[in-house]
Order: sequence, then C-alpha cells, then structure tokens
Amino acid sequence: MSQADLRGKFVWHELMTPDAQAAADFYARVLPWTTEVSTVPGYTLWMSGMAGVAGLMGQPQAVRESGTPPSWLVYVAAPDVDATVEAAQRLGGKVLKSPTDIPGIGRFAVLSDPQGAAFAVFTPAMAAPDGTKPVGRFSWHELATVDPQSALAFYAQLFGWTRGPAHDMGAGGLYQIIEHAGAQIGGVHVLQDPSKPPHWLSYVRVERLDEAVAAVQAHGGRVLRGPLVVPGGDRVAHIMDPQGGTIALHEPPAAAAARPPAAPGKSKRAARPPARQAAKSAAKRAPAKKKPVAKPAAKHSPKRTAKRVAKHAAKPAPRRAAAKSAPKRAPARKAAAKHRPVRKSRAAARARPKKSARRPAPRRTRRR
Repeated sequence: MSQADLRGKFVWHELMTPDAQAAADFYARVLPWTTEVSTVPGYTLWMSGMAGVAGLMGQPQAVRESGTPPSWLVYVAAPDVDATVEAAQRLGGKVLKSPTDIPGIGRFAVLSDPQGAAFAVFTPAMAAPDGTKPVGRFSWHELATVDPQSALAFYAQLFGWTRGPAHDMGAGGLYQIIEHAGAQIGGVHVLQDPSKPPHWLSYVRVERLDEAVAAVQAHGGRVLRGPLVVPGGDRVAHIMDPQGGTIALHEPPAAAAARPPAAPGKSKRAARPPARQAAKSAAKRAPAKKKPVAKPAAKHSPKRTAKRVAKHAAKPAPRRAAAKSAPKRAPARKAAAKHRPVRKSRAAARARPKKSARRPAPRRTRRR
C-alpha cells in the first residue's frame, strides 16, 4: 500500500498511563494481547499474535503532577506529516507535539482538532497493516465532540473522509458514520457529558464480549456502558481500566452467530433448543395425568343379560323324548355310584358278628 493510499487510515494506538506495568497486566487479562519490549526506551508494544497493535508508555513526571488522566491516542496515517500539520493549523487545529522522527519506525506529530479532541498523524517507515480486523485488533473509532458538523468538515479536508449513513439516537442526536475509501471506519456524535472534553474512543474486537466484560470487573476495571446492541447487530461495551484509561470492546454479529455450543459439564438445560425447553417447562407446570387403571372384566349387565335371554327364548327348543333321554343319563349315574362309598343300614351293622374279646394273659408269678 502506497503512502498516498494510507492517507486517513487508523494505523496505531497508544496508551499513556501513570502505571505502565499495571496497565500491561490488566489488558493482557481482558484482551488476547501480549507485551514485547520495544527498541524505543520506556516504550512497550502490545502484540496480537505476531502483529503489533498498540503501544504503552508511562506518563512523564510533569504530566503526572498536572493531574492529566490516562488517555488513549489514535494515530492516523498521512503521506507527509509536516504538510498535514500545516493544513491542520490552517483549518483551526493546534499542534500539541511538533513533527518528530522515530528512527526506523517513522515520523509523527500530535495535534488537536478545532473542538479540542487530540489525535496524532503518522507516516510509517515500514508497510502498514493490511487493514483486516481479526480478534484483538482495533475495529472502530468514535469521536464525541461539541460540534459534529464542524469536526466532520475539518477531518474531511485533512484526511479525505466522507459521510456515510446517519442514525437517529433520539435525545442524543444523529450518529454520523464516517467512511474511508468506501469502507466504514467510525462515527461522530454529540458529546453527552459536558464535564469531559471532546475525545476519540477506540474499539477492540473480541470473540466473546460477556467473557471480556467479566474479566474487566474481575481485575479492577469498570464497565461504563453496556453490553448493548447497536444498529447492525454489533454488541459493544465501554470500559475503564484501573488507572482511568477508557476504551471500548466490540463483538460483531458474525462472532455471536458462530459461537460454539455450550461445553460439556455446563447445564444441559441451557443447551436445549428454546422451543424444546419451553415445551418441557410447560409440561412440568401442567398437572400430572393419572395413568388409566385397568378395570376388571365386568359381569354382564342386566340389560345385556335380558337381551341374551330373549334371544335364546325366541329360538324353538329341540323336541326330545323323555324315554330316550333317560337311558343316556343312567350310565352316568351308575358310574358315579361306583365311586360313592357303600352305606349300610343300621340293621345290617347290628347283624354283623362281633369279634371275640381277648382273654387276658395269665399272670406270671415269681418263684421265690
């Protein structure tokens, strides 16, 4: 990418804070960043994978004593830093730090726009990033200012930015999208808190916004706003680090849609589809149905019995001779009689000879 094509692109971010070591530890726990020692003394690099994304340095003693709060500074690429500084001054901007060379890195200057928001212009000595915005990279930039229309006119002449669509925020006014080379890069809106000066707010892309917010709270940071859903389906949250630096976290809609299912060990109830879960909950709330008890076979009802009797009565009974039926029953009676015990009359029992009584055995006498 040529220097002319770099014009107006956000290429670097920098945090100046009173406790650089504490800030390095905090952001490494919230974002997928690691630190690396820079060739510039007192300057630390934040890395996302193999790419540098931001810088960190401690506030000078004089700045610290003045009570200046920690702040993030955005760097916008310019093909010629000196010419850009002159153009900014003609448009009403101010120079906070004159153009300075960083050996082997590039040339930069720090400015403020006519409303007072600080930013830096930078001409890199090496090739700039390719512009992709994976997790851990800065994905959006937002200007809060007292006069959005004047600010937009200033940056449009300085960097060639154009206006994109605008969103009505009700009492907050319009949120104006800014574009660079046909791509949306940020927005401008009215500053809502009059106690704060106009400023730029940078957004870092995260994979899971809720987890990042929980890490902020767990390590001494504060959540200033959100998480909330903005037009387009993106989810964002504004946070403050323990030293007072403010930044924003950004989860695109595609990241939320591609989120994997709940890991094993978590509640199975959360992993169920919403429709299935609702049906199951409704079934639990409904009174339990009693199982039908099998009824014993009922006897014929009187009505049914009467029908059967009438049916059989209507049929003519077969004619059978009484003489013919008698012999047929006789053998059955004889057969039954064989198995009956013989009963004798009392007279026959008396005529039966009695058994003779036994004579008692003679007693044996002992011989003396």
